[in-house]
Amino acid sequence: MGTATAGAVADAVPENWVDRHAPAWSRPWLRLSRADRPVGTWLLLLPCWWGVFLAAAATPGVAGWLTVWIAVGCALGAFLMRGAGCTWNDITDRHIDGQVARTRSRPIPSGQVTARGALAWAVVQSLIACGILLTFNWTAIALGVTSLALVAIYPFAKRFTWWPQVFLGLAINWGALLAWAAQTGSLGWAPVLLYLSGIAWTLFYDTIYAHQDADDDALIGVKSTALLFGERTRPWLWGFLTAAVALMGAAVAVALGPQAGLPALMAGLLGVAAFAAHLVGQMARLDIADPANCLAVFRSNRDAGLWPVPFLVAAVLL
Repeated sequence: MGTATAGAVADAVPENWVDRHAPAWSRPWLRLSRADRPVGTWLLLLPCWWGVFLAAAATPGVAGWLTVWIAVGCALGAFLMRGAGCTWNDITDRHIDGQVARTRSRPIPSGQVTARGALAWAVVQSLIACGILLTFNWTAIALGVTSLALVAIYPFAKRFTWWPQVFLGLAINWGALLAWAAQTGSLGWAPVLLYLSGIAWTLFYDTIYAHQDADDDALIGVKSTALLFGERTRPWLWGFLTAAVALMGAAVAVALGPQAGLPALMAGLLGVAAFAAHLVGQMARLDIADPANCLAVFRSNRDAGLWPVPFLVAAVLL
């Protein structure tokens, strides 16, 4: 292995910027933050963008530089809080990760970083993210602080439930509520429906992701929806897909109904249709028996989640 990729994590994106360009001293810390595997940052960020742009479209005349800052602040915060959350996850899973082929190369089990050093890194990332959160309104700040409980609990979920993906969904889609509140100062049915859509979407893509580790997970005794569903996974995935699309469509309809005008509503619903089409395409090429295929399909959810964004921006402009 060349010096540029010494210590690289097994499932990192090939030719990623961390392994190729980051200073050598920084690579273990950036790997802890999953900067070499950026799809998770996107999956945390995209519900935030859904929330802020749908809220802006639902409140004509309010969108402006505040909306731009919320979108940018959420992007920075997603990178930092995903990094802090993944660092915490690796601390709690350090003994499990050493027993799983895909994860034993992570910085803690491979000896690149100590658990104490990782904890300090998680705190640093969280404090910087807190500084960004404090630029939002008090409702958003309260929601951001509340989310920490979900982030703390998630890594332990696979030890006590077959549905750890639900806990991931609760945590990773919280930004839909937070960003809506940052834009409007309050909540309502539309952001709740959007949040539930994100949870169903997470159950869809993280069940696919979990099929990579199903054999190792079964041997070491941790739980997942992939193990729970087994050969019945595809019907469950179709159910999660349908729920994600229906709930997103309902959120758009509630938010943009008569008050935003037909052009804005149609733009939002076209975004939902594009999201649905991408998920259906994933199902067409998914092979749950092939770990490499599962990883590729999982990563493609960045594109699925991106599809609604330009249509929601168009709804704002309309």
